[in-house]
Amino acid sequence: MDKSLFPNYTIGPDAYEDIKHVCPTYGKKVAIIGGKRALDAAKDKILKSIEDSSLEVIGVFWYGGECSVENMDMLRPQIAEADMIFAVGGGKAIDTCKVLAHSTNRPFFTFPTIASTCASCTSLGIVYHPDGSLREYSFSKVPPNHIFIDTEIIANAPDTYLWAGMGDTMAKHYECTTSSRGHIPAHSDAMGIALSSMCADPIIRWGKQAMDDCKAHRVTKEFTEVVLGIIISTGFVSNFVQVDYTTGLAHAIYNGFTVIPSVEHNGHLHGEVVSYGILVLLTVDKKFEERDKLFQFSRSIGLPTCLADIDATPDDLPIVAKKALAGIDVRVWPYPVDEQLIIDGIMEMEEYTKAHA
Repeated sequence: MDKSLFPNYTIGPDAYEDIKHVCPTYGKKVAIIGGKRALDAAKDKILKSIEDSSLEVIGVFWYGGECSVENMDMLRPQIAEADMIFAVGGGKAIDTCKVLAHSTNRPFFTFPTIASTCASCTSLGIVYHPDGSLREYSFSKVPPNHIFIDTEIIANAPDTYLWAGMGDTMAKHYECTTSSRGHIPAHSDAMGIALSSMCADPIIRWGKQAMDDCKAHRVTKEFTEVVLGIIISTGFVSNFVQVDYTTGLAHAIYNGFTVIPSVEHNGHLHGEVVSYGILVLLTVDKKFEERDKLFQFSRSIGLPTCLADIDATPDDLPIVAKKALAGIDVRVWPYPVDEQLIIDGIMEMEEYTKAHA
């Protein structure tokens, strides 16, 4: 039997009001797990929203700072009495809760406090080593039961997360349409590929305005549309589409840069580096008109367009290219991808950026 599951969601400044209507169906005892800043932003609002419900919070726990097996093992005894998990924060905090929920057979609900990735909507979890380098993908067909998107909290979060989230979101469109090229996708894959245009067009249309709104802490139509694109559109594509279509060269390049200390230690965000990877993807793929359009958009909001923007150098590229091909991201691609192709694409992008300085 082929079964696909999709989460419901509530979005708006009063999104948490739905908790008491949705969650009691799944039990009574709640473990709230998240990042420190995320919990500071959302905990009191969550607790207030369930004051007159049957839900009981058994504890509020920090996720450990990295989506690692070690932190999941640390959390297991703390959630032993919980019927469900509330996952609060950004991608790594939510993925920690997600993989923990999958491995302990618990329902989980997500509370994104930043719009940086689609993690709060997806069934896929990305697991890292304690040093931040990629460990593995955790595959499941079980997404969160419900997503509670408080746009007020997201609008008051640092705007860099929305900025990086836009980069990660656009990758879904460019990667799945490239990786599926020449195939006749099955129904679910075809649905996701068709939907993927919603991961790029709204970002390019409203992204600059959404950035301005986030900087001013305003919840506007444009801001909300971009948040929906980052969390919901991208998450649904990920849930519809098989992993070989939902990953690709942009994420392979991101994974390559996770082993470069200057990239990691200078705090470059996942979606930020992925957005650079899209430019390289389009360069390698010779989609120059699309590359030029995306380059101009990236420039308009300050997303990276060259190695220096992510604190990397050409000397890093052999290591980057080797790590990029160590995962599964381009095992399905319309042409062979080797280390030299990645290096050549990055260096061609370097020349393009210099020419448009």
